Amino acid sequence: MLTILGFVMIATFLVLIMMKKMSPIAALVLIPALFCVFVGKGAHLGDYVLEGVGNLAPTAAMLMFAIVYFGVMIDVGLFDPIVRGILRFCKADPVRIVVGTAVLAAIVSLDGDGSTTFMITVSAMYPLYKRLKMSLVVMTGVAATANGVMNTLPWGGPTARAATALKVDAADIFVPMIPALAMGLVAVFLLAYALGLRERKRLGILSLDEVLEKETETADETVLVGAGGDGGSRTSLTKKAIGGAGDGTDAPDSDTDDDGFQGLDPDRPTLRPKLYWFNAALTVLLLTAMIMEWLPIPVLFLLGAALALTVNFPHMPDQKARIGAHAENVLNVTGMVFAAAVFTGVLQGTGMVDHMADWLVDAIPEGMGPQMGLVTGLLSIPLTYFMSNDGFYFGVLPVLAEAGQAHGVGTLEIARASIAGQALHMSSPLVPAVYVLVGMAKVEFGDHTKFTVKWAVLTSLVVLGSGILFGII
Repeated sequence: MLTILGFVMIATFLVLIMMKKMSPIAALVLIPALFCVFVGKGAHLGDYVLEGVGNLAPTAAMLMFAIVYFGVMIDVGLFDPIVRGILRFCKADPVRIVVGTAVLAAIVSLDGDGSTTFMITVSAMYPLYKRLKMSLVVMTGVAATANGVMNTLPWGGPTARAATALKVDAADIFVPMIPALAMGLVAVFLLAYALGLRERKRLGILSLDEVLEKETETADETVLVGAGGDGGSRTSLTKKAIGGAGDGTDAPDSDTDDDGFQGLDPDRPTLRPKLYWFNAALTVLLLTAMIMEWLPIPVLFLLGAALALTVNFPHMPDQKARIGAHAENVLNVTGMVFAAAVFTGVLQGTGMVDHMADWLVDAIPEGMGPQMGLVTGLLSIPLTYFMSNDGFYFGVLPVLAEAGQAHGVGTLEIARASIAGQALHMSSPLVPAVYVLVGMAKVEFGDHTKFTVKWAVLTSLVVLGSGILFGII
């Protein structure tokens, strides 16, 4: 009974948000609360929610201060050189813009933090998508899928969890999987190219000047961003197209101002060129401390955010202005995290997730025993979407590993197969970082889900298939 109710609860949640009948935050709270009553454990709802909030509180704190820290780094211009390089590559061609989105997301994902990746990627690419009237779900879908493949880095989370759960070395899981993961990344780039071609067919190849002249005749200062997509005349992008300065001085007819989006204006007053190397060193030190686990990640970001604000904006009004500029993103993301705590708390507290996992394991035919690597990889795709990584790697994976060992399948093979589904996992409603992505991109979560799931599943299957083809799994 709990198995059926668990699947029905998840399906109800997904259907309601995809049909836009409820907002994600309301669905994350109300649907599990209703099902908790259905299973006869309504009296324990408070305990389940508080336990879920307690488990996710460190994540919420990490995201809160990570958004502030990396928001400040974006404000002061730390990532501008990378962004300028990507923009020079993109020009005004939809194909290059979508491929550039995938490349930028993959590069920034090397830090192992999804929220950082999405903040930088959206900040850089959003103005181009808006001005060329490209589909924003293309941007969110490509960024999330690229980040999902890169999320398998040993310091990204899933690989470390698999290693801990099965008591093996993370390097023994990740290093042999590099060829398969590389094929997954190639699949993302090919997907980006195909989606870019579709956008080019829909919109044509316009120079940015052609787009902007329809909107405004008032901007005289321009920033050169390269030639037109057809190799023709040089084009330029006005300051407005790159984004507002963040101080409300731009004209109100700017799309970026209307959306409350602060982009990468090369002349924004928050730039701190004299502190560039300090900010770069601080970021490298912060990421090193994260990888080496010198302190808990929430503590590192708390200290990093406080230091970045103090050094870059020593005056109190400026500090308050920077915090206020990023407050909306902080509130949206942390609100979603605590709402997700209700969902995960009820799933785990009522025992639904355990019954669902046991049912899936028991449903595996006896004849599939020698193919437990394939089975684990296939199960990792839906299970890491419908439950947290902790729930899958610490609850389900050990059971799958035991079943594999009984049929002569090695533990490392099971562990490698278990990370195949991460391309889809990054778009799960239980992943806090995805709310940073859709929130900053002004995309409905249901729209992102409908667009991304099929492509993310395909990418996960490419990783799994490559692993089997190369003899890794």
